[in-house]
Order: sequence, then structure tokens, then C-alpha cells
Amino acid sequence: MDERRTPKLVGTAWGLLILNTLGSTGAETVVPLPRSLIQMVTMGALVLAFLLALALNPRLRVRPSAFLFLLTLLLVPSVIASADLESGLGALFRCGRMALFVVTLWLLSRWWDGGVTFVRHHIRMYFVVLCSVAAGALVSPGAAMPDLYGGRLVGALWPLTPPQIGQYAAVIIGLAVLLVVGHRTDRRSAALVIVPSLVLLLLTHTRTATLGLLVGLTLAIGSLTLTSAAARRFFSWAVLCAAVAAVVFAAALRSWFLRGQSEENFSNLTGRAKVWDALLAAPRTTGEKVFGMGLGDKSFDGLPIDNSWLAVYHEQGLTGVTLVAGVFVVLGGVALLRPPSLARACAIFLISYCALASYTEAGLGDASPYLLHLAVAASLLAQPAAATPLPVPDPPRRRVPRWARTSEVT
Repeated sequence: MDERRTPKLVGTAWGLLILNTLGSTGAETVVPLPRSLIQMVTMGALVLAFLLALALNPRLRVRPSAFLFLLTLLLVPSVIASADLESGLGALFRCGRMALFVVTLWLLSRWWDGGVTFVRHHIRMYFVVLCSVAAGALVSPGAAMPDLYGGRLVGALWPLTPPQIGQYAAVIIGLAVLLVVGHRTDRRSAALVIVPSLVLLLLTHTRTATLGLLVGLTLAIGSLTLTSAAARRFFSWAVLCAAVAAVVFAAALRSWFLRGQSEENFSNLTGRAKVWDALLAAPRTTGEKVFGMGLGDKSFDGLPIDNSWLAVYHEQGLTGVTLVAGVFVVLGGVALLRPPSLARACAIFLISYCALASYTEAGLGDASPYLLHLAVAASLLAQPAAATPLPVPDPPRRRVPRWARTSEVT
């Protein structure tokens, strides 16, 4: 399907899904925003995205997708665990939100054709989010780099945490670099996205996003080196520059990576390991082990879990962990079976980034940016729809004048 045939409002619906996943908690903003107002905006964005997708696809035409099928199955343990109301009515509300999120993805799957249309939507929408972060830093540098977060960049206009900003910046940097390597955009346009996003990424001091960017780009560009001379040149220069930087700026890089933490705190993953050990040691019934405790706020005893696999185990049980693992197996397997291409490289980048980030970030079991990243990967791996030949009309019959007709001989 040609990008020009995709309705522009599809990008609007995708932007509304991104707005829905921005979250409602984070740093203090310049203008205080009540959490109820933020939740109303984000949930309203999801409802509008669904209605818009339904208006664009009234005949409910969808593309077969194992990724979306597994997400739909993930609703089953979520509802089963949330139905007993031990997690409160909020758990059922989150189930409804996730169901609407998945249905909207199904409606938009009609335009998943293996092209880079949704990659462009992804870059544009997240770049707008990063522009709001940069504007907040210019308006109030103190609020954008508070001491509460150790001087790391946060959202001063919309409550965004450093890991969120780092994630958005890393993803669009990687996708923009791949579009340049694949000759799908010019260097000037890409630089307008890459350079400011890289600055914001460095200001967040987000190690997970930085490692995910480097590992994802290495795997993605490596998948193109056998068929693309531009990819081979970029890969060679990137390796050379990385080697030089590692030697010349070793001390600065180590200081940036540690963020002023001690070796013990760093090895303990900033206290995450203690929460993980406590979560795994907590007693659970057989039903809770299989189906989880119900959708929550990805925390345990009031502390963030910060691990997608443990968060899914806690909320959706072993069933949820199996389904999420199936998502990576399916997407990764399809990506490996595809011939080298730009779409395949972008999908490999997104899959590998989400897989690496899942170790220190939560979100794979609920409506989140990570599921949107994987949805873009699924759209890149979708088979192009077969072109339907247009019917050829019969040539018009020429009318013969009366005087030119041959008289019938009787």
C-alpha cells in the first residue's frame, strides 16, 4: 500500500494513542496540573483515537496479526485476576482501557502494509513530545532539572520522568538514523530530529535508553550490511568513532554512566533488586501464580517494580509472562525470516530495544509506549496487501448514423 493512500487522520489517531500512554505521574510542572485533569486528557485521547479509527474503518477490515492476537489473549488473565476486585475497581478500569487500546490497534491494522508510514507517524508524534520537554527546559530550567531527580531532565510542562524522555528520544533517534541509511529521508531533515533528541537523551542520564539505542542500532544496521553499502559505511564509521570515544572520553563516560552513584548502588540497579527479591518471595496462591493479582500501577508495596517481566508476573501471572514472551518470539522469528530491508531493520531495532528495556522498565503487559513500539514493528513486518486489479470497462459502442447503415436486402 502506498503511503499516499493512507489517510492522514490515521496519523492523528496514532498521535492520540501516544498521548494516552504518556502517563499521569511524574515531575512537578511549571503550572501545576491536577492528576485528575491529566487522566481525563489521556483517557479522552484514547476514546477519540478509537472513534476516529472506527470512523476511518467502518467496515471493520483488519489485517491478520499474531501480535494483536496475543495482546487480545493477554486480556484474559487480566480480567480473570481483576474480577475478584482485590485490586479494587481501578483494576477493572485498567482492563477496559487496555481492551479499548487493543481494539483501536486492530482497527488501525488495516493500514499495516510493511511500509514505513507508521515509523514516520511515530517519529513525528514523539518529536512533538520532546519539543514540549525542550520548551519546558527553556521556560524554567530549575523545574526541568530538579534536585529531586539528581539534576536529570524532566518534563516541566507535562509530567514526564527522565526514563520516559530518554525512551522517546532513543527510539526516534534510532528510527531516524535507519531512515537515513535506507535513503528514505535526507540528512538535513534527519539532523533536525537526531541532534536535539540526542541532547535531551544525554540530559536525562538514562542508561537503559542509551544502551537500548546502541544495541538496537548495532543489530539493525548489522542486518543491512550484506545488502547496503551505505549501511556498511555507517557501521564502519560508527565502530571507529565509538572506539575513539571510549579511549579519549573514558573517564567522562564512566562518570556519566554512574550518575554519581556508588559501585554498590549501581550493582544493585539503584535499589531495584531489593524490590524484585521481595516480590518473588511474597506468598501467592495457585490462582495468583497463574493469573496474577490484577492490573495495577506496576508497583509492589508502594515501590515501582521497574521490570516488565516481574510486573507482568505480579499482575497477570505466568499466563501473562508466557503470552508476552510469545510476542517477542513471534515478532523476532518473523523478522529473522524476512529478507534484508529497511522495514526489517527498523523492526529489529524496535524489538531489540523493547527487549533490553524490559529488564529495567515496566509496561509490556498494559497499554504503554512499549506496546506501541512493538505495534510499529508488527506493521513493518506485515505482508503488503495484494493489489486488486481494477476492472477494465468495455469500450464504448460507436453509434452508426442512419444514412451509413447497410440497407437490408429483401
